[in-house]
Amino acid sequence: MEANRIAQNLEGKTVLVTGGTGFLAKILVEKILRVQPDVKKLFLLVRSSNVKSVEQRLHHEVKNTELFQVLKDTWQENITSFLSSKMIPVLGDISHPNLGITIQN
Repeated sequence: MEANRIAQNLEGKTVLVTGGTGFLAKILVEKILRVQPDVKKLFLLVRSSNVKSVEQRLHHEVKNTELFQVLKDTWQENITSFLSSKMIPVLGDISHPNLGITIQN
């Protein structure tokens, strides 16, 4: 089945997701983590004024949503460390050169 091949291909891979706190990105990230928890890292490009607010947005607008309930039920007390080890927020903006990513980010 095609879905199984996609999940297998994501094993050990690093993925950049633009629009990291958007509707489609949240669905994509949750699906990847649910079907292939052995993905290496998911870098989520998030627009914000500073790095601290990027981390806050990722927590409040993505990790803390009901969409992640299946993952929370699966990982239980390990959910925070699991998500933190997989989801890396990156301050940036797709409308800027180099996605607005700087060395400091």
